[in-house]
Amino acid sequence: MFKGFYNLTSGMLTQQRHLNVVGNNMVNVSTAGFKQSVYTATTFDDVMYARVGNKEKIYTDIGRQSYIRANSEIYVNFDQGIPEPTNIPLDFAIYGDGFFAVRDGDGNVSYTRAGSFSLDEEGYLCFPGTGRVLDPQGQAILLETDKITADAQGNIFNENGGFLGQVGVYAFEDNGQLVHNDNGFFTGDGAQAVENPTLMWKYVERSNVELIKQMTDMITCQRALQSCASVTKMYDEVMAHAASDVGRMG
Repeated sequence: MFKGFYNLTSGMLTQQRHLNVVGNNMVNVSTAGFKQSVYTATTFDDVMYARVGNKEKIYTDIGRQSYIRANSEIYVNFDQGIPEPTNIPLDFAIYGDGFFAVRDGDGNVSYTRAGSFSLDEEGYLCFPGTGRVLDPQGQAILLETDKITADAQGNIFNENGGFLGQVGVYAFEDNGQLVHNDNGFFTGDGAQAVENPTLMWKYVERSNVELIKQMTDMITCQRALQSCASVTKMYDEVMAHAASDVGRMG
């Protein structure tokens, strides 16, 4: 009698979670290197057989149903974002697969596509507020100056052409196993330095969020959420009338 509430409630929860994902994507549309998240939902496995039978207990299946939808997976779209020129000497963008590696003060390494770097107080190349950028050998890169040049492999040189270090690019066999940490970076196991990376100096990679699609998804989710809420109210009123009418008939 009340099973409709399961469908409607799960619909509201599903749309609300989808809205949260869409909202996060839209907030980060201007965040360099951001990768959009994609929300997927699925129905629960069939929870009941509806059957009829007789005194010999010979039953006939007349249908099956699933009451609710639930979160299936939130996965990340790792498609390449558009490289955007900045003319800032400490900016780098990766073209192709891979991530920059950043080690924080506790020795933890996380990975990002955002290449908006700076120098810390000791002159090391760093990601502001997170940690130092690593070279292919997993070591911090000491520059001491932002008057540099760089080539397409991430090799960095000073004004006199002296070699200062190389920006490391790390890749994983399966990007799907990566998870977001609290700083919005990715963490995972099995990172390997890319031997011949392609980097673009004085560029950053733009977010790969498709704003028009996200806006369309947001409107769709909002309308579906409002519809579920409205029908839930109507369903509640119907159940209230049914209960009161059955009571009078008794």
